[in-house]
Amino acid sequence: MSGTAPLADLPVLHDPIEPVYVNEKQSHLDSADDVVGKADDHDSVLLVNGEPVIRSGEDVSNYLFDVRDDGDPALTFRSIVLGTVFAALGAAMSQIYLFKPVQVSVSTVFLLLLIYTIGNAWAAFLPRASWVEGTRFARLAPVFEFINPGEFRLKEHVVASLVASTAAGGSSAVMNFAVQRLYYDTNVHALTAVLATFSTACFGYGLVGLLRPLTVYPSEMVYWANLPTVSIFQTLHFDTKSNFKRVKLFWTTFTAMFIYEVIPSYIFPLLNGVSIICLATQKAPAGAQDVITNLFGGTDGNEGLGFLSLGFDWQYITSTSMSFPLVQQANSWFGMTICYIVIMGIYYSNVWNSLAFPMLSTSLFAANGTRYPQSAVFGSTFTLNQTALNDIGLPALTGSNAWANLTQNLAIGGLITHCVLFWSPYAIKSFKQAKAGTQPDRHWQAMQKYDEAPWYWYAILLVLSFLAGLIVVLKGETTLPWWAYITALVLGGVVTPFSTLLYARMGNGIATNQLMKMVAGAINPGKPVANLYFSMWSHDVVSTSIGLAGDLKMGQYLKIPPRVMFLTQVWGTILGAIINYAVMVSIVDAQRDILLDPRGTNVWSGQYPQSLNSAAVTWSLAKQLYSPSGPYFIVPMGLLIGIGPTLIQWFIGRYSANLSAGTNSPVFMSILVGIASQVWLRRYHPGWYKKYNYILGGALDGGAQVMIFVLSFAVFGASGASRPFPTWAGNPAQGNVDYCNEQYL
Repeated sequence: MSGTAPLADLPVLHDPIEPVYVNEKQSHLDSADDVVGKADDHDSVLLVNGEPVIRSGEDVSNYLFDVRDDGDPALTFRSIVLGTVFAALGAAMSQIYLFKPVQVSVSTVFLLLLIYTIGNAWAAFLPRASWVEGTRFARLAPVFEFINPGEFRLKEHVVASLVASTAAGGSSAVMNFAVQRLYYDTNVHALTAVLATFSTACFGYGLVGLLRPLTVYPSEMVYWANLPTVSIFQTLHFDTKSNFKRVKLFWTTFTAMFIYEVIPSYIFPLLNGVSIICLATQKAPAGAQDVITNLFGGTDGNEGLGFLSLGFDWQYITSTSMSFPLVQQANSWFGMTICYIVIMGIYYSNVWNSLAFPMLSTSLFAANGTRYPQSAVFGSTFTLNQTALNDIGLPALTGSNAWANLTQNLAIGGLITHCVLFWSPYAIKSFKQAKAGTQPDRHWQAMQKYDEAPWYWYAILLVLSFLAGLIVVLKGETTLPWWAYITALVLGGVVTPFSTLLYARMGNGIATNQLMKMVAGAINPGKPVANLYFSMWSHDVVSTSIGLAGDLKMGQYLKIPPRVMFLTQVWGTILGAIINYAVMVSIVDAQRDILLDPRGTNVWSGQYPQSLNSAAVTWSLAKQLYSPSGPYFIVPMGLLIGIGPTLIQWFIGRYSANLSAGTNSPVFMSILVGIASQVWLRRYHPGWYKKYNYILGGALDGGAQVMIFVLSFAVFGASGASRPFPTWAGNPAQGNVDYCNEQYL
């Protein structure tokens, strides 16, 4: 990265084939006339096959999205009802995936297409005011107009989708309550959980509102991951000629994937990861099989790195690789290559005594390789018992887990350094432009006809969030002092602008939870539960802020009135908190033993709550584990190391810890899907790509995720006893599903 984030450093959304620079005043390309005509304040634009190459946020603002605003209503009875209904579905699915071997997000494209279909059906079949005009039922016209205002238009669609996607964002705060339920036998009351989640999310939203001039208004604040969603919204409502084909493709693909997903996830789980190497080496010596499993196995949770495995389960492949530009995906492939080498190297060179533990796991272990008895060390008060610690010994991390923690700290050091050194002038300029009303972004300018959500709305939200959190701290079982709670919020507020700037401009985020855990361990030593809550009110505020800021940018692109956006996101946040908590309790109570198992299964995994708990416990023992005399001193030193080589750090921190836990068999297939979408379709079939690529991806995600939602409660035991499919060759009863390491069969 460079000081001013030049155009070349940003993702390119079009392949640079036969680029042509066209001067506005002397264009000789007829196909470029329309595009060039829009570039009123630019000297040139890079065209490929007659279309502008999107190289920067300014290009996105000027050429990718229309500033059209039809002035249609946004906040209606229909948009709120649809948003609320699908918020329940989205939030439930997102919470289920937090207990899966691979954490994936619920597809926003799937939600918006589902809402689009139901919204159009609502408009077509529910009574309208025009149906009773001039009849004896005319007095019912206002009621019908309220229920069905007619055509399902863009802004209603966006509002309903944002309510649903905000709720479906998944609440990492709720996972803290899962940790307490699993590891500390504490059942947090529902009201406490909802208040705490509301506090975290809405404090983040309050910060976003105050930081809008920096993180939302300017053109360079792009939020690249949202571009497919915005594109689909405008395509569905501004280019209606091809909508029948698009909707037909969506429902055909959705139905096919919905039916197919039963096969790899339930009937034929071997399809989760077909490894030719594993199948061919079942008779190899035991020692060789161990190495083969660690490198090539990857179907079961924490089995191995899944190198060259072919996963055919779309729920884990997802459409992510169909959305991000090839250049950005190539960066991730580079990081994964490092991951294969480093994790195998750490394990077999026995760094951090790695050979005593599984190669992949986020659990804590005792020196003999068994699960660490943390309840004996911290007791019912959740506070360190030094005598018990002396008797039992210090907890240990797997080498892969320690490596993941190190790379996160490397990333944090580089993040702060880069933003301070290179983007400070930009930040100052953005606030000055907002104050003077001179922000040049054309989408921001088009929004000026709407009343802005005043800054004090967000300030009031901050105060309410603070008070809600303070109630939880004072009345709940957090063991967190009030002053530490305030410190957590201040720390989250300081880090939020840095993380949001990086994500908005570059499309990639940096996990800051290690920094929060370090600070928590320093000010609350020996208190792991306090560490959990400190992280919730610091790191979770940051992650929530990024998502909500991206939604505000989407609202700017699509001309949703700011005050409507405010109400929409607050409502979605509250819905998500309630539903996430209910689903979490159901899954934790039903699958407790599996979630506590360091390995898990190919259906359920406790790796996420395990990682939260492991970090909370180890950083509460920072003096013993992370001091210069401790075994993991290099981990906190990563903050300082990362300050130097910022570019290298960004590569490593973002991608090379991706394979440190979970199910890794889908990785290679995701790469193949990315190449097929971003090379074959986009390069050789650009018309089809632009019309159908994102819709196809959303349908595939939606079909798979809805079936998993159904199976989770029907047969996987999300709310009770599981009903496994009968054993056969594609669903072995013992050992790894992909037949790696026959000694387990």
